[in-house]
Amino acid sequence: MQDILNKLGIEKENLGGFGGEWVGGAEVIESVSPIDGKVIASVKQVTEAEYEAIITRAQTAFESWRVQPAPYRGELIRQLGIALRDYKAELGALVTIEMGKIRPEGEGEVQEMIDICDFAVGLSRQLYGLTMHSERPGHRMYEQWHPLGVVGVVSAFNFPVAVWAWNAALASVCGDSVLWKPSSKTPLTAIACTKIAEQVCRDNDVDPAIFSLVIGRGSTIGEKLINDRRVPLVSATGSCRMGRRIGAVVGERLARTILELGGNNAIIVTPEADLEMAMRAILFGAVGTAGQRCTSTRRIIVHNSLKQTLVDKLIAAYGQVKIGDPLAEGTLMGPLIDGTAVDDLLNAIEKVKAEGGKILCGGEKFSGDQYPGGCYVTPCIAEANNEYEIVQEETFAPILYVIGYDSLDEAIGLHNGVPQGLSSSIFTKNLLEAERFLGHAGSDCGIANVNIGTSGAEIGGAFGGEKDTGGGRESGSDAWRAYMRRQTNTINYSTELPLAQGIKFGE
Repeated sequence: MQDILNKLGIEKENLGGFGGEWVGGAEVIESVSPIDGKVIASVKQVTEAEYEAIITRAQTAFESWRVQPAPYRGELIRQLGIALRDYKAELGALVTIEMGKIRPEGEGEVQEMIDICDFAVGLSRQLYGLTMHSERPGHRMYEQWHPLGVVGVVSAFNFPVAVWAWNAALASVCGDSVLWKPSSKTPLTAIACTKIAEQVCRDNDVDPAIFSLVIGRGSTIGEKLINDRRVPLVSATGSCRMGRRIGAVVGERLARTILELGGNNAIIVTPEADLEMAMRAILFGAVGTAGQRCTSTRRIIVHNSLKQTLVDKLIAAYGQVKIGDPLAEGTLMGPLIDGTAVDDLLNAIEKVKAEGGKILCGGEKFSGDQYPGGCYVTPCIAEANNEYEIVQEETFAPILYVIGYDSLDEAIGLHNGVPQGLSSSIFTKNLLEAERFLGHAGSDCGIANVNIGTSGAEIGGAFGGEKDTGGGRESGSDAWRAYMRRQTNTINYSTELPLAQGIKFGE
């Protein structure tokens, strides 16, 4: 592990703020690995005065960065993608050590960063506006997109590097600077990424403050960021509770948000599904990342004629899941992020029972002598009703609710009958069922899949959801527009001054 930390520039004690220079003078926090409960390294959080210096420098960096041609900005991101390739193994391992996801998932997260850099490079030559015909003779109209400013990025522990990259790569080619406040549970990966980006900037004589970092308490540094009028856009990933706070504060000052919040994702399994394929998708969706993805599969809505068969297959498959050290080859599920997450799972199980549900398998906390200091549990399957209060919530842990249905209309109603609306899926070989699910009266989620699980979105499509998920979109498609300001331009190349709508004034 020390070799990994050394290559990434992580020391025993690290500074938690960067705005062209590294600073950190507030209280020290420790990054504790959920693998064994041991301290990896410590971080000195930023003070409010240091925050002020960092945001000021980020604003100055934006003012020089915004006037650079977009393809030039894309070249910097191309080089960032190359640097991430060079550090993929080490950075992926640090994600595993600090967050707990298995090593292939850790490296997969770094690959997402590389992919979004590649996407952003192409985008840097495609920041298109439109031209339109003016109703006034001798006039030309068009729209264009300008850089927005300092973009605040608030990321969660479960994707400690990819979410920053989704935002930073697009925002930077759009001409913005980025101020990142990562989760205090995973500060080391944020420091490592910022150091990689800093070196790429310095190699190109670019002010590295376009990629700034503030590690600090949400109650102080987080509040300063979301209240800061110099931050016209805050992109936040996290809980619905957090999103409501950020949305209210940022909205009060009439700035923008990109909110990617909770998910309560379901898979509908119809009588015409490929059951083996569905079972594999459910297994990864529910057990992958120990159920700590916003797109993790939380609910299975299965036709009653198949319910027992599918349950039997899932229980058998769950029994084969290798749980343990996420760095070890063959491990399929690592630990939860911390003891609080373990308690959340155990409390959810008690609530299921109290509401009349049944635990079908799993949900046990590993004893200390098996994994001393670690936060390990067995993944849980529960039979439940959709209207249970606990089923309506998102428990960020590997608990899967199985719910039966009789008609497709009933299944879609159950599917949509939760406050969240992120990711969704149907397994069927029936074209009519698939199209019904994807139609206007089908899934109400931002992501809807057919014969694919709820988890594992590609960077080419805009990522996000509806309802309590927040309505924001990150990553691909036309999500870049959120990071820019739109301007309509009209040029009069005549010698007259006609008014729109045929208005005559002063004649």
